[in-house]
Amino acid sequence: MGILYESTDLVGWGIWFFVLFSLMAFNEFSRTTKWGGITLFLIVPIILTIFVWPTTAAPGNEYGTGTWFNWVKTYSALAGCLGFMAIRYIPSLAKKKWVLWFPPAILALNILEACIRDFQVFAYGVWEGAYIDHLWVMSGPWNIMNGIAGLLNIIVICGWTGIFVSKDKSKDMIWPDMIWPWIIAYDLWNFAYTYNCIADHSFYCGLALLLSCTIPTFFIKKGAWLQHRAHTLALWIMFVMTVPAFADRIAPVPTTHNPTAFFVVSLLSLLANSALVVYQFYRIRKRKLHPLKDEIYTDTKAYKKAMEENTVAV
Repeated sequence: MGILYESTDLVGWGIWFFVLFSLMAFNEFSRTTKWGGITLFLIVPIILTIFVWPTTAAPGNEYGTGTWFNWVKTYSALAGCLGFMAIRYIPSLAKKKWVLWFPPAILALNILEACIRDFQVFAYGVWEGAYIDHLWVMSGPWNIMNGIAGLLNIIVICGWTGIFVSKDKSKDMIWPDMIWPWIIAYDLWNFAYTYNCIADHSFYCGLALLLSCTIPTFFIKKGAWLQHRAHTLALWIMFVMTVPAFADRIAPVPTTHNPTAFFVVSLLSLLANSALVVYQFYRIRKRKLHPLKDEIYTDTKAYKKAMEENTVAV
């Protein structure tokens, strides 16, 4: 038995790495080719919505994919992908200031959805753990802690006025002010959310899914975290809606169901996001910035590197 998860064998880790690299590969395909994005995020979802998901994600099904949250999360993630593609491929859109409100708005909405879910799990009152809608959950203070952490994470979304389209062939949506402190705080919060609310699926939708967008942000395409996140999230949730037995029957890796693990994971999330709020407001006050109009991290190495790599035509 591990600390967070029950032990798994080499086959289990092989499946995990296959999920990770598959998400990264499909993200690259959708990111670097216009038709790849259109196929994966428009044509395929339409087909699945009509012919597959009414069966595999029917309300009350035995895998828990028929909940309101799964359906809302699926289409909000797809809306983000398609909206970002519009910004990337329709030149006139990226020049309109009001359009730049869409990325932070869809991001905040996705975070808020998860916060509501954390609070909902607390409201279930299953202090010893139980299966609800065919998903194992355990209510506790960690739900409140992490719900608050998510709301703090929304507060520190910043610098969207600096969003632009990269000058290279991939035409990525670049958000240079979204640097590593926010990304790490988000990752800690989102992992805690998956651990709290989709516990026995979080080996994949927590660890693998978060790494599939964080790794490209640091090593493949800097400044494009939100685009990476939208793509990989949409890809994963479409897969789950289509093959709902994957995490429960085909390759299960359950959590240890240990209350201490739940508490520690959410505590780290809350501490990281609280620290980020304090640090960011300190910068805003010291540099006399407007949080809704100005970029916050323009003097940092991470910001400058993202600008350098995406403003030169290739």
